[in-house]
Amino acid sequence: MAKKSYRQAINEAIAQEMRRDENVLLWGEDNAGGAGAKGEDDAWGGVLGVTKGLYPEFGPDRVLDTPISESAFVGAAAGAAATGLRPVVELMFADFMGVCFDQIFNQAAKFRYMFGGKAVTPLVVRTMYGAGFRAASQHSQCLYSLFTHVPGLKVVVPSSPYEAKGLMIQAIRDDDPVIFFEHKVMYDEEEEVPDDPYTIPFGEANLTREGDDVTIVALGRMVGFANQVADKLEKEGISCTVLDPRTTSPFDTETLMECVEETGRVVVVDESNPRCSMASDISSMIAQDAFGALKAPIKMVTAPHTPVPFAPELEDLYVPSTAKIEAAVRATFA
Repeated sequence: MAKKSYRQAINEAIAQEMRRDENVLLWGEDNAGGAGAKGEDDAWGGVLGVTKGLYPEFGPDRVLDTPISESAFVGAAAGAAATGLRPVVELMFADFMGVCFDQIFNQAAKFRYMFGGKAVTPLVVRTMYGAGFRAASQHSQCLYSLFTHVPGLKVVVPSSPYEAKGLMIQAIRDDDPVIFFEHKVMYDEEEEVPDDPYTIPFGEANLTREGDDVTIVALGRMVGFANQVADKLEKEGISCTVLDPRTTSPFDTETLMECVEETGRVVVVDESNPRCSMASDISSMIAQDAFGALKAPIKMVTAPHTPVPFAPELEDLYVPSTAKIEAAVRATFA
């Protein structure tokens, strides 16, 4: 099986779905790049090259470069989805959600409910998130918890190239609006990814490590960090389960509670700010439904409650680290 990067896996998923279904369209700023100017039409493929090569294959009727107006093209995509098309739009950075959130949370998310279940909205909004790229506070936030709060949206946070391909195909085939979070630091990470299309169901968590002592719940890029900690501690006789929810909405609470019942100790690792985050939400679910199984207080490893700093040394301290995760695991035995 060939190794593919996170970037290549997402590109391949979109390309295969566009070949399978002519209603799948791709919209966004510089999805091709160079339109209307001299030189190569497929100059960029998005700001970090994720969609490069799709414009030459599918042409300008299906791969559209849009003006820098997120409110316009996200709103247009929501309307197109309601008419039967399946747009995949790129919100370049999740930090830009503020200029198009009405179209997402007050329109697309509610179509199915406001029209008595008769309307479907097969819309995918791809967006980059996360710190560690030296992109400063306006391009580095981790905002999936905000979208998770909105009923009617499905929220995907893939943790590897394999996960990204299967979850993207599932997202495109879904009949509800899906927000697909891509960590910009992970685009060059590689692993074996099947050539053929496959799907990963929403709402089914993945256990990347299985152990008896501690459950580490981690999201997106943090899953890899949690795996490193679990592998290190295993050599000391501390065995950890690492639970990757894959989707924050729907959320696999059944698997979460089973893991908590088995280990009794929990560490939640979330790159978001701590207040009203996935870490705090997951902790509250455990406290409400599995409090009696806990052998120690739940530990949260998150970013601090500040904007993402620009200074590299401070940004490195901002992102949850393997050292902080390891310390949190050890603290559950204190």
